[in-house]
Amino acid sequence: MRPRALNFDQLVKQNKQELLDDEKKIRQIELRLEKKHRDLVGFESEELELK
Repeated sequence: MRPRALNFDQLVKQNKQELLDDEKKIRQIELRLEKKHRDLVGFESEELELK
């Protein structure tokens, strides 16, 4: 069964929502990467202090 064709306004709305969802996912990934980086830098600092 073919999906119903969307009109221009519906496509714009759908694309805008997808972009907002993507932006949220990207921000979550960035936050996880920043945390991993902080944890890694903190771990390396602790190792240097132990030496």
